[in-house]
Amino acid sequence: MWNMKVPDAHGTRDIPDTATGVLDRSIAVLDAVQHGARTLAQVVEATGLPRTTAHRLLGALARHDLVEHVGGRGYLLGPRLLQIAAASLPEPSLRAVAHPALERLAGTTAESSQLYVRTIEGRVCIDAVESSKELRTFVRVGTELPVTAGSAGKVFMAWTPEPARSDLVSLARGYTTSTPTGERLRRQLAAVRKRGWASSAGEREEGVGSVSAPLLGSQGELLAAVSISGPTTRLTRVAAKRYAPAVMAAAREIEHALGMVRS
Repeated sequence: MWNMKVPDAHGTRDIPDTATGVLDRSIAVLDAVQHGARTLAQVVEATGLPRTTAHRLLGALARHDLVEHVGGRGYLLGPRLLQIAAASLPEPSLRAVAHPALERLAGTTAESSQLYVRTIEGRVCIDAVESSKELRTFVRVGTELPVTAGSAGKVFMAWTPEPARSDLVSLARGYTTSTPTGERLRRQLAAVRKRGWASSAGEREEGVGSVSAPLLGSQGELLAAVSISGPTTRLTRVAAKRYAPAVMAAAREIEHALGMVRS
């Protein structure tokens, strides 16, 4: 049996080469990527693990969806951890309170509905109700998506105070040929904030349209984004105006259920 010294918040600690030691090393790797994408070299530097060991652990964690590799960026926490986190929210949680409204929204619009909250790197789906239509879109609970594209992303950006909003606009890139960036995106965010809802048609992913509205706290702070999504054959930019009132009504319903009363 041998030990490995791995740095932590208190300096370094010995990790034995046992089953428990493997778990400790795996946790050290997860700690290294919890605040954003890290390359293999950065994980090695953060953990003090040999490169081969770090690579092997990252591969094993990725096979279980505990981390995921994003090309050009490195390793992130995987969807399985986000699913576990979403499922373990205390009751009454935002997810539990919002679910009946999401079910009604999906029934009213006949499109899939979702609830997103902000993460360090983007936004994560913490609840979803699938459309009953044969041709539909569905976002898995725990899926993390970019905050700089899509209608829910626009909601999060529009309610982000300056100068952080400008920083997000500067980071926006074209996921498709329809993705707004730069000054075009800035103008759209101003419109979103004014009218209270956002739409997207093939902007994050070709063929996918969505409509989103903010879920606000008692001081007007953004808590989450309520969305519907479907194929762009149904959720066009013109159709978005027809769906927007239902999405905004669902957000207000959730706010009321949470006891959010704004002055």
